[in-house]
Amino acid sequence: MILFSSPLIQEPMAIFAYLAAVVGLLFILGESKIPSLQKFFHYAPPLIWVYFIPMISTTVGIIPDSSALYDFTSTYILPVGLLLLLLSANVPATLKLGPKAIGMFLAGTFGVIIGGPIALALFQPLLPEEAWTGVAALAGSWIGGSANMAALIEATGTPKEILSPIIVVDTVVGYSWMGIMIFLAGFQHKFNKWNKADNSVIKKVNDDMSEIERKNSRPITVPHLAAILGLGFGVAYVIRKFSETLPETSVLSAGTWTIMIISAVGIIFSFTKVSNLENYGASKIGYAGIYLLLATIGAKADLMYVVDAPQYVLMGIVWLAIHVIIIFLAARLLRAPLFFVAVGSQGNIGGTSSAPVVASVFQPSLAPVGLLMGILGNIVGTYAAVLCAYLAEWVSGFYF
Repeated sequence: MILFSSPLIQEPMAIFAYLAAVVGLLFILGESKIPSLQKFFHYAPPLIWVYFIPMISTTVGIIPDSSALYDFTSTYILPVGLLLLLLSANVPATLKLGPKAIGMFLAGTFGVIIGGPIALALFQPLLPEEAWTGVAALAGSWIGGSANMAALIEATGTPKEILSPIIVVDTVVGYSWMGIMIFLAGFQHKFNKWNKADNSVIKKVNDDMSEIERKNSRPITVPHLAAILGLGFGVAYVIRKFSETLPETSVLSAGTWTIMIISAVGIIFSFTKVSNLENYGASKIGYAGIYLLLATIGAKADLMYVVDAPQYVLMGIVWLAIHVIIIFLAARLLRAPLFFVAVGSQGNIGGTSSAPVVASVFQPSLAPVGLLMGILGNIVGTYAAVLCAYLAEWVSGFYF
């Protein structure tokens, strides 16, 4: 229901202040020690509300569904955030997880890549012509997380009438699967015994990661903060301008080129001394930018369009089912422990925001291993999601 005939807040800086306040308040409440709030945010994490509070605000007319601020965040804040996140991409540590862990993650990625086009093929008669752009956006989210989702939204120009139900699918279906994985943690010993799985490598990698973090973590200083922001915005601007000179297609826009190139640059930087900025909290600043970006994505949507959600939700369930079937088949073939199933799946479906949470439920000290899987999702996410987008567009072409 619209409360105001025109948006109450329209000036870009005022919208930014409003969304920043919403994001800040949500995460402060999420860290509260009040038992009722802890229980509430356990089942409905702050990240969900970072989408939905701005969406509700747009629906009732507090903020507009389009603004120069939203364009700026997707053009510049997204690549800055992604670059800073990838500085922490400890590729050698990820490789130490071994072929089983990486194989499980890639099996989950494969399930998302083929699951989206298959589900779209089944439900396309019930969906609009541009539904494939929603599949592309959701593929971005389900292979690495929200930063990749934002990249694909910009790349394919996902319209708001499709974006709104897709956000519902992302949260309802994605977090429901997260809840199921948390429930299955109680059965991991039985599963591992039945599957003849060996999880000795998990403890070793976790010990190594914890030791590295303990030795290298430093309090942030003004010079390091300036260096982090200067690196992020400077590199993002140069790469964006270069990307605008590259050829474009329906999927490969300047925005997609920017994210693909900056992902590669971030991985390269992670092997250099530039990655030392992570010791001073570069990824935390990156996360802050990504969360603000997510708030603007939610603000572009409108709950009035969610009347189309049922068929999208069904498509999402079929899509996720394909992912689940493939990852469990891979676990059986590789004799992988259930822990690798959980973090391999969440490294795709949830990314860095939920993979560590699920990992810590399975093994309280193993959140860093989940984070590694989430970072792996960031590394391959954009490229795999672009492939899924092309397949979805191809499937859509058979109907229109």
